[in-house]
Amino acid sequence: MAVSREPVLKRCKSLGISPMVMGIAKETKRDPNANKRKKVSEYGLQLKEKQKLKFIYGVLEKQFYHYFEIAQKMEGQAGENLITCLESRLDNIVFRMGLSMTRREARQLVVHGHFDVNGKRVDIPSYRIKVGDVISLREKSKKSEKFKQIIETTAGRVTPTWLEVNKNEQSAKVVRMPVKEDLDYEIEEHLIVELYSK
Repeated sequence: MAVSREPVLKRCKSLGISPMVMGIAKETKRDPNANKRKKVSEYGLQLKEKQKLKFIYGVLEKQFYHYFEIAQKMEGQAGENLITCLESRLDNIVFRMGLSMTRREARQLVVHGHFDVNGKRVDIPSYRIKVGDVISLREKSKKSEKFKQIIETTAGRVTPTWLEVNKNEQSAKVVRMPVKEDLDYEIEEHLIVELYSK
């Protein structure tokens, strides 16, 4: 499996994303307009939007294109469906629940088998969640010092409206599928659709 070892803050700066989106409470002090070229081509804009989504969710090209193909087959607009597919990944939901600092950490915690979906252990970060699914921290993991620290640190994090989170039980129920309006970052998903439609 390929692993991205690129510095997160450097990548955030190049893609124009706030590090807060990645779960990192650190702002860059450099001038954001320092290295901007005067004019970016249409292809350049489309590519940047695709790279932004791939980076935020930690997905590589092959898997990202697979999500795009799924999104095209779904009812509605392909761009919004793509966002729904990415948001409904298990690792992203663990991050949204406040049980990990970053999506990268959420991915690792899922792989290590700390979470149940509807009472069954799931260790696949890309597992797609459906409406009505209940995601919970396993009983053994609740006693872990690591999770106690994470829960303390992420206590102030706002949970999205499409998740019904129970902080005492460390569980969440998916009330509805996520939509673009629920996102905490700006994305022009129609540019990605245009890029793949060429």
